[in-house]
Amino acid sequence: MSDLTRSLDISASGMKAQGTRLRVISENVANAGSTALSPNEDPYRRKLVTFGSALDRELGVDLVEVKRVTRDQSDFIQRYEPNHPAADATGYVRTSNVNTMIEMADMNEAQRSYEANLKVLQSSRIMLQRTIELLR
Repeated sequence: MSDLTRSLDISASGMKAQGTRLRVISENVANAGSTALSPNEDPYRRKLVTFGSALDRELGVDLVEVKRVTRDQSDFIQRYEPNHPAADATGYVRTSNVNTMIEMADMNEAQRSYEANLKVLQSSRIMLQRTIELLR
């Protein structure tokens, strides 16, 4: 019975971590192509999620967790728009370093991982219910 409980906890931790990842990806996509308000400011900087493992001493298993959410330090994209209020002296505007194609690929991966954890959770729950029925 404790193995089923462990699988429930492991799957739930995976779903929670991927849920956080999906929220960060959504924020990135929402801010793609954004610019700063002035030449001296930075536009939105893409966020990245890093996972880690956390030991659950009570269950004796490693669970996945969001270790940290960091900012992508890659270069901003520059567009030539001399009339834009955030244009620098040479007429270039810095826009967000979010690439929507990469975000969509990351979103698909996170969604599939979330769904896989959900399937494990559902299967474990069914097995737990059947075990209880057998014990009656």
